[in-house]
Amino acid sequence: MDRSLSLNRASWDDRAPLHAQSPDYGVDALVADPARLSGVVRFDAERLGPVAGLRVVHLQCHIGTDTLSLHRLGARVTGLDFSPASLEQARALAARAGADIDYVESDVLRADEVLPHHGFDVVYTGIGALCWLPSVTRWAAVVARLLAPGGGLFVRDMHPFLATLDEHTLAVRHPWFETTEPLEFDDDSSYVATARPLTATVTHEWNHGLGEIVTALLDQGLTLTGLTEHRTVPWEALPGRMAEDDDGEWHVTDGLPDVPLSVTVQATR
Repeated sequence: MDRSLSLNRASWDDRAPLHAQSPDYGVDALVADPARLSGVVRFDAERLGPVAGLRVVHLQCHIGTDTLSLHRLGARVTGLDFSPASLEQARALAARAGADIDYVESDVLRADEVLPHHGFDVVYTGIGALCWLPSVTRWAAVVARLLAPGGGLFVRDMHPFLATLDEHTLAVRHPWFETTEPLEFDDDSSYVATARPLTATVTHEWNHGLGEIVTALLDQGLTLTGLTEHRTVPWEALPGRMAEDDDGEWHVTDGLPDVPLSVTVQATR
């Protein structure tokens, strides 16, 4: 796990300045328009519901575009990430936007060691987060410790079905269920346009079945309040086989069957 954590942190440190400059993240547009929200939070807002005045922690916040968007919805937000380079970009964005956001550096599976127990009304995890967790059970325990009584978890992420597919052949290549050993990838590209290839190219990832995610939350005493599968995902997950919608979401084309690409899970403590 130490090696996996080191490899993944190096990759996200490498990506952070590139993502901050990428047109796909739209950092300058967010700063220029105080009412603008990230595409991810715009998609989530209806299901998330009102957050004005609520204490929200954004786990695995990366460069803070979604964190800033939650702040703009009126939440009192804390962002947490394990990448110092990502937090550097997130703090710079918050400063440019004049937003009062707290940022904390920590591995998400140790977030309960650096954040107050039962101190948040909402635990929010954005897209592309769960695949970096070696244990969804440990993650659910952290979520439960952070949530105040009556508080809610909101997570939208890549659907486990999509994560099993080879993006080029569409054959099932990766396991649906969580594995002890990580899946190792070596890729110098990111999921958005970047000014240069990545130099920290090796990452370790894990898939988690939908049942594993839900059961891990139920085992912590949380109550499931929402489970919605979506036909879209906010990046071109299957290159050459998808088209972008007006809202920045991507759907399958090329005669492919209608399959779930992302999923929203909601639960309360």
